Amino acid sequence: MWKKTGLVALAALVVLGGLIACSPCRAEAAAVQITDENLAQMLEKLLQERPDLVMDVLRNNSEAVLDIAQQGSNMRRQRSLEAQWSQEMKTTKSVKLDGRPVLGPKNAKVRIVAFSDFTCHFCQQASGTVSAILKEYGKDVSLVFKNLPLDDKGPASIASKYFLAIAQQSEEKAWKFHDALFAGRDKLVTDGEAFLKTTAQDLGVDMKRLAKDVHSKKVSDIMAEDQQDAQKLGVEGTPYFLVNDLVVRGALPPDLFKKAIDMAKAKAEGTSPK
Repeated sequence: MWKKTGLVALAALVVLGGLIACSPCRAEAAAVQITDENLAQMLEKLLQERPDLVMDVLRNNSEAVLDIAQQGSNMRRQRSLEAQWSQEMKTTKSVKLDGRPVLGPKNAKVRIVAFSDFTCHFCQQASGTVSAILKEYGKDVSLVFKNLPLDDKGPASIASKYFLAIAQQSEEKAWKFHDALFAGRDKLVTDGEAFLKTTAQDLGVDMKRLAKDVHSKKVSDIMAEDQQDAQKLGVEGTPYFLVNDLVVRGALPPDLFKKAIDMAKAKAEGTSPK
């Protein structure tokens, strides 16, 4: 069976559909063999002779047409990102990571640095993608969370301070707190600090120490460093990720995010990405 993707598959669909829909052409359709060489000629002929049939074929196969168009769009986006990442990986990007909890091996081949906001819907979406990636890639990938709240004194900023303060007690509890905040993002937005305190208590955090550490110089210094790193990198919105030296902007679909992971991992190993 002749099989192609993208615009070529769409053209083949139109040609075959047009031939089959046209009674005098059915014998030709039964014997036709579409190849790269004759496809353009057959499509041009059909468009000239029976444009009405072409429109009928497209209408009757609207879902297939949309799927093919989406596939083409995704392929173009992937090629564009791969070209971008190939250039970006040539330049080392340095950010401050001291004092921040690390999820996964500290010496992992690929380090994801997330500039994120606990109240951001797209950050919430991307967090789910990153969580799945960490499970899939195991010891090869680690995560560091850098705080980029979009408000100075609202729920996002307070949540970041709580996360960093809890990490002074237990990195494990800090990451559980991280997951709980994204899972309960709506309540964080509406209830603010009350939700943060309840969540921390449920995780068994030392609340007296937390109240002190939230306002500590160490937490405020880390918050300031994260803002400085974001400005240095030209971060314009969240989520924003460094995958080693590759930049991932926004909540990419899992397959594209994994492509960045694979490229970074291949460079770290000195191999070609799969």
